Amino acid sequence: MALRRPRTLLAMDPGLRPRLLDDGCARRLREVTGVDLELVVDSFAGPRAAAALAETEVLLTSWGAPVIDARALAAAPRLKAVVHAAGSVKPFVTDACWDRGIVVSSAAPVNALPVAEYTVAMVLLSNKRVLRLREEYRSTRAVPHDLHLRYGHAGNYRRTVGIVGASRIGRRVIELLRPYDLEPVVYDPYLSEDRAEELGARAVGLDELCRISDVVSLHAPALPETRSMIDRRRLALMRDGATLINTARGSLVDGDALTDELTAGRLHAVIDVTEPEVPPADSPLYDLPNVLLTPHIAGSLGNELHRMADCAIEEIARYAAGLPFAHPVRREDLDHTA
Repeated sequence: MALRRPRTLLAMDPGLRPRLLDDGCARRLREVTGVDLELVVDSFAGPRAAAALAETEVLLTSWGAPVIDARALAAAPRLKAVVHAAGSVKPFVTDACWDRGIVVSSAAPVNALPVAEYTVAMVLLSNKRVLRLREEYRSTRAVPHDLHLRYGHAGNYRRTVGIVGASRIGRRVIELLRPYDLEPVVYDPYLSEDRAEELGARAVGLDELCRISDVVSLHAPALPETRSMIDRRRLALMRDGATLINTARGSLVDGDALTDELTAGRLHAVIDVTEPEVPPADSPLYDLPNVLLTPHIAGSLGNELHRMADCAIEEIARYAAGLPFAHPVRREDLDHTA
């Protein structure tokens, strides 16, 4: 029997489509679903989008997806599934979707992979003091004669790495750290000591984690209760010379307090996310030698987008075959996930 090919509409930033779906992805998507690859909507308004929405069974979404609210659902009587080729669905999947019983999938598990890889790379480079050494070498054009004396504190042997949040990314970071002579500790209010041990880390309180860690890496979701969880007091608990890595959300950190610590030179930081998303042009973060500031690149970038597309296409294939999603999003999980 021929595979059922549900009618699918692409709902995302139109400029993203050619970067997300290369020729191979596009070919596989056509094999499993009925889709017009030339029609990409970032709004459900307009006659062409409305006509397509009326026939759509599956929405394939990604960054820039329009909000799927009660009005959109009223115009989509056949819609049964949303497959998101990115991370969080919170910005556009509304209560109306859950109330109607729309099934939802997200590529968040595969988007977690590059974030974890970026984090591990930064842990290793930070403990090696690569940033500060690069700046010194570039300015002096000479190897410091007392290199091993002044950088005797550098290195990755038996350093403690604190993971804040046993999310998909946090768990993957712990897994990737296993080959190294590092000692991971983890804080997560939903994680038991036994489960932490199974993951390969020791469960500790957040204050203790800040006190004992050489690197503190943030992997918690942006929730009301996590806003400024790394505040001035907890930053002060961190060891002199410790590194804060934030690939999660800028809201997790008191930005002014962190800037003060970094300007004073007491701490180091790798910052991929800030609040606001782009710091002001006069922010010290751009120029401080103890800060690596990147523009939210830890997640899928370049050809890593194709991994999310492959994940989404496989989910649509499962749906078409009458199978449950491999990566479902459940309404009840949204209160404590990204």
